[in-house]
Amino acid sequence: MVVKKDRRREKFDRSKVLNGVLRACQKRPVSYEQMEQAVTQIEHTLRYRGESEISGQEIGEMVMETLRDLDEVAYVRFASVYKEFKDVSRFAEELRVLEKFRPTLEQAE
Repeated sequence: MVVKKDRRREKFDRSKVLNGVLRACQKRPVSYEQMEQAVTQIEHTLRYRGESEISGQEIGEMVMETLRDLDEVAYVRFASVYKEFKDVSRFAEELRVLEKFRPTLEQAE
């Protein structure tokens, strides 16, 4: 079960995660197969943990981490909606966070 911000609980819906990833990756050089594989990995990780409940926040963080590795622009798109950026300074702050990971990402290539 996923525990939402308002404490409601709902069954994990893979399609919601995939739709978020699809929107973030729209018109980006990320194949559908890569997106599908990323969501499958998130789903497997959740199942492996064996917890009966997980917060929606944790799922969102997992999606952001996955997108950060797939495509930086998709990551920022998702983060801007997920974290509800209210102004440009918050957007800039997230870009600084992304920059911290950049050396790690470039080494992995």
